[in-house]
Amino acid sequence: MFCVAPPELEATMNVTKGGLVLFSANSNSSCMELSKKIAERLGVEMGKVQVYQEPDRETRVQIQESVRGKDVFIIQTVSKDVNTTIMELLIMVYACKTSCAKSVTGVIPYFPYSKQCKMRKRGSIVSKLLASMMCKAGLTHLITMDLHQKEIQGFFNIPVDNLRASPFLLQYIQEEIPDYRNAVIVAKSPASAKRAQSFAERLRLGIAVIHGEAQDAESDLVDGRHSPPMVRSAAAIHPSLEIPMLIPKEKPPITVVGDVGGRIAIIVDDIIDDVDSFLAAAETLKERGAYKIFVMATHGLLSSDAPRLIEESAIDEVVVTNTIPHEIQKLQCPKIKTVDISMILSEAIRRIHNGESMSYLFRNIGVDD
Repeated sequence: MFCVAPPELEATMNVTKGGLVLFSANSNSSCMELSKKIAERLGVEMGKVQVYQEPDRETRVQIQESVRGKDVFIIQTVSKDVNTTIMELLIMVYACKTSCAKSVTGVIPYFPYSKQCKMRKRGSIVSKLLASMMCKAGLTHLITMDLHQKEIQGFFNIPVDNLRASPFLLQYIQEEIPDYRNAVIVAKSPASAKRAQSFAERLRLGIAVIHGEAQDAESDLVDGRHSPPMVRSAAAIHPSLEIPMLIPKEKPPITVVGDVGGRIAIIVDDIIDDVDSFLAAAETLKERGAYKIFVMATHGLLSSDAPRLIEESAIDEVVVTNTIPHEIQKLQCPKIKTVDISMILSEAIRRIHNGESMSYLFRNIGVDD
């Protein structure tokens, strides 16, 4: 694990007023490591609660201590069974609300369904639905980290603190990559160029962007929008009305904008889940002369065969934070390294509980960070 606290932060850590209760909403023991680290930093004991699955797969929560008039913080890390994780959180939030807790703050380092935050044809904005469910259950405040899209904060009608993991990742680069001055920050697609630019400007390094790796354009022909078939008639379309059609996208040839020859390539993103795009980017960078390739991301979902594919790839190291438990993946792939972010989460909890300003945790963070 990798984490160093500034002296002024260490001086205030573990100083909390009474009336704070810390719960973990996970029934999966492997998901409780982050909760234990936060409790240790705050100098408090984890609250007594039972979260388990009934034989019929219903989730049951039993709070085993009084929360009346107290500030309750519920830490929920996302397991592979994401829907069960959500139900555990909602039921516990509602249980605390009905038990007369003064406030109920959710600490959700990785916000589930965050990738479904835009309308896709006849789909739905699921992250908006989830935000409404959390507010309705009784959540009064949310602490999260590196939302997939910052606009998700607007889905809530409660305060949302979207913390950043980039200071920890930048510190890792500076202290764990000896020749990082010979590195270049890489965006694996134009969509992640802003994040790469933010890293590059703070490290005083160059930037490269891989162009041509965008997803294929979605076809409107497969979702039923043209059924029944369009009929050009006076009743359907006015004769003088000609709606221009959008030119279909074509995937351009893969190009790297920027020089990576003889350098260390550091690919940055917020989530690493399906690693195919990262593997393709690594191969492209190797062909262009990069001699080492690192991948830095906040949330390491690492689903399916990701550990095996990373181990067999040209990637030298994958660095993620512990917002999501991935100990099993680390056993399968020694290239995966972890940065501990429990410090910033525990400090956010302490400041909210003590009624202190949160601005300290957002120093030097711009709109695009």
